[in-house]
Amino acid sequence: MAAVSVVRAAGRRSRRLFDIFVAEVPWTVSSKELKEYFSQFGSVQRCQLPFDRDTGFHRRYCWIKFSTPEEVQNVLQKDSHILEGSKLSLRQQIRRRRSQRKNQSE
Repeated sequence: MAAVSVVRAAGRRSRRLFDIFVAEVPWTVSSKELKEYFSQFGSVQRCQLPFDRDTGFHRRYCWIKFSTPEEVQNVLQKDSHILEGSKLSLRQQIRRRRSQRKNQSE
């Protein structure tokens, strides 16, 4: 049981390292397809597309990590992103230092 909580905590920490959160991902789109799509804006270092263990389907959201901040801006400058007829919802992840998070929680 403790091992599961350690893995979940590590997953939450790793998501903070991603640049963009993508929601409304169609069920038929794979991690490979997401990487291919977002590579038109720059070098995609990582794409994390979580799956539901019970259903076997992905959860319709993912995180994308780019090599540079300029590539992130390239993605965000485009008005809409459409994959397989569905409009993706993008949100930039905000990175904070630990000292900033502590000050905000006080």
